[in-house]
Amino acid sequence: MSEAPPAGPGSAEPGAGSVEPRAGTSHRRAVAILFGIALTALVADLVTKHLALSALEDREPVRLLGGAVYLSLIRNSGAAWGLGSDYTWMFTPIILGVVGWILWMTLRLRSLPWAISLGLVLGGALGNFADRIFRAPGWFVGHVVDMISVFAPYGRVFPVFNLADSALVCGVLLALLLELTGRQRDGSRIGKDETTDEAARVDAGQRGRA
Repeated sequence: MSEAPPAGPGSAEPGAGSVEPRAGTSHRRAVAILFGIALTALVADLVTKHLALSALEDREPVRLLGGAVYLSLIRNSGAAWGLGSDYTWMFTPIILGVVGWILWMTLRLRSLPWAISLGLVLGGALGNFADRIFRAPGWFVGHVVDMISVFAPYGRVFPVFNLADSALVCGVLLALLLELTGRQRDGSRIGKDETTDEAARVDAGQRGRA
């Protein structure tokens, strides 16, 4: 009877120095979720802007929820409260930079919360970018369509915004929360991983002394 060959350095025996893959969302699934959320946010933004242009043109603000929300059509050449309205062209390279940053972030993406955050930011950025490209007064200097005002018509309290702005803000706030809690886009967590590594080193040292 022939003897089984000894296990070599590349053998995959359980417990013999094998490395288990990191648990969590796969890279492909995380990227798919990111682009799915971005597409959903983009389509929702485009549809609501179309409805706003159709229903709110040349009319007084529509009062909702007892005055907590108003619907009033605004064409914004700048940022919040019209800031930067004389430099509309600057928003195009800024948005392209945001999109490039998100695409770079997807290279190591394995985290579901990060996929949601980046998807919201990407969808919001593309929604307003579409306005900059295709709307009047011209290519890459178009005015963004805003229609939601909180507590007062025409943005007297808060700036008038749209769904793209909402997606951007929610995505950025979620990203800040993930950073503060140590969650990385590859699915790891800084505090948890450091504690686990330290415990493993202590355990290995105790076994060596035994």
